[in-house]
Amino acid sequence: MRLIFGLVLIVGVTLAGFAVYVAKGRFDQYQAALAEQQGAIVPTTTVYVVTRQLSYGSLLRPSDVTPIRWPSGHIPFGAFTTIEELFPEGDDAPRTVLRTMERDEPILVSKVTGPGEDAGVASRLGSGLRAFALRTDVTSGVSGFLRPGDRVDVYWTGSAGGESMTRLIRSNVQIIAIDQIADEDRNNPVIARTITIAAPPEEIAALAQAQATGAISLALVGVNDTTVSENVEVSTNQLLGVAEIEAEQGPRVCTVRNRRGGEVVVTPVPCIN
Repeated sequence: MRLIFGLVLIVGVTLAGFAVYVAKGRFDQYQAALAEQQGAIVPTTTVYVVTRQLSYGSLLRPSDVTPIRWPSGHIPFGAFTTIEELFPEGDDAPRTVLRTMERDEPILVSKVTGPGEDAGVASRLGSGLRAFALRTDVTSGVSGFLRPGDRVDVYWTGSAGGESMTRLIRSNVQIIAIDQIADEDRNNPVIARTITIAAPPEEIAALAQAQATGAISLALVGVNDTTVSENVEVSTNQLLGVAEIEAEQGPRVCTVRNRRGGEVVVTPVPCIN
């Protein structure tokens, strides 16, 4: 009996020692893995995000934002990293939202106005650009499928040198507002009476002259289209091929027929019509 008890005790001590050895090995592996993770921690920077959904025209106040940690190497362009940068004057000069932002989305310079500014068209104008309105209707306005942020080619139709023609006068012009709507997130079709574009003064002068002397038509440019349209001009004669027909028939000859007794005399005369 004592022999059996001794054997059991020896086996128990051996198993206990083995368990301690295994546990120590596991603990050492955990410590090594933790040290490796701590050495690979990604550096972060404070970035301010919104705490709720904000739509176009909403006021952005300090109570609507909160700081979070963001990987330093992947901070979105135009993000705000300090509350003083976002609200230099605190609640006295809130910003206005220009694009819809979802909860926990970083606040970017392109999505809000300056401190104390509203979401009017003036906030969309870059340096050296001016806002100019063009008259449109259901035909010239691409059947109401235009919205702020789209780009269009502008065509002019009128008479030049006694000949009717259509000419591309400006390409890839960006629309910043339709009627009194400047919200780029609005997707409902609108039959616009006017569109507002942003352009330098020299282009605005050309568009104003074109609008005063003929009809303006717009052609919508694709979202991913980066091509620049070349000079395009089509006249009525080119459309109908009148010039080619006259060239094939040769010069026009006009004559007058006079009868002298039994003889008919054909005399060439200048063509009047």
